[in-house]
This record gives sequence, structure tokens and C-alpha cells, in this order.
Amino acid sequence: MRFLRYLTILLPLSACSNVQIPDVATAITPYRIDIRQGNYITQEMVAQLKPGMTRDQVRFILGTPLVADIFHAERWDYIYSFKPGRGEPQLRRFAVFFADNKLVRVAGDVVGAEPGDAGADAQTAAGARSRVIEIAPDAPPKKPESGEKTEAAAKETQKQ
Repeated sequence: MRFLRYLTILLPLSACSNVQIPDVATAITPYRIDIRQGNYITQEMVAQLKPGMTRDQVRFILGTPLVADIFHAERWDYIYSFKPGRGEPQLRRFAVFFADNKLVRVAGDVVGAEPGDAGADAQTAAGARSRVIEIAPDAPPKKPESGEKTEAAAKETQKQ
């Protein structure tokens, strides 16, 4: 008797069989962790580098290099890889070059910037190609010769 009662309800519902029920397994995806590997180099760290620094001073600022090749002893490579759980992976490369155990130049994706601009520049620098960054030595101010005017004197004559 019960069967007949259920049969009268189930027969009209069987006509709705081409209505698709959403698949829950495809809607729910597992959590994927962010994977960070290597040395994370910021603009502030690069801005602290000065020519003539020793290897120990550079190691103190940037940390131990990821790659210190015995065939290229005058070069340290800092590589940073970031693979987010969802999204595109990022790869940053930064190299430090020495001559006579003194810092000569740096090259890579990370460039020195003002501390306030670090957030915006980090995104553009991550996608940019490697570029060479020359570190200019601190030059003493040039003394004017007898016939040359100083900058301050030149500005005063322009104002008048």
C-alpha cells in the first residue's frame, strides 16, 4: 500500500530527469598553500648597498646567497620563487658582483627605490626583465675653478 502512495509521487518527478543538479565536488576546491623559496630581497635592502662594501657587509644586509658558484667566485645570486595557491608564480633574480672582495655592482629584478614607493614598484619589478644597476660612488663636491660660477651663484644671477 505504501508503495502505491510513493509511486504516485515518484512518477511525475521522473519526468524532471533532465534537470541537472550542480556538482558539489567541482564547486569546492581544496586549499592550496603559498610556497615561498629563496631569499626575499626588498627595495629597502638594495638601497642600503654601497660600492666598496665587503662580502660580510653585503651578507648582513641581504642574507646568505642562494647560489655561490665556485666557478664564478666574484658573483652571488639571490633567487626568490613565489608560487601562490591560486594565480601565477613569480620568480625574482638578483645578483651581486665583487672585485677584490669589494662590492662593484648589482643586477636583477629588484631595483632601489624610495621606501614609500616599495609596494607599487615591487609589482612592476617582479614582472620586469633583469636590468643592471650601477652603484655610483659618493663623489666629493666639485670645487669651482676661478672662472666658473657655483650653482648658488648661477641661481642668484638668474633671479636678478
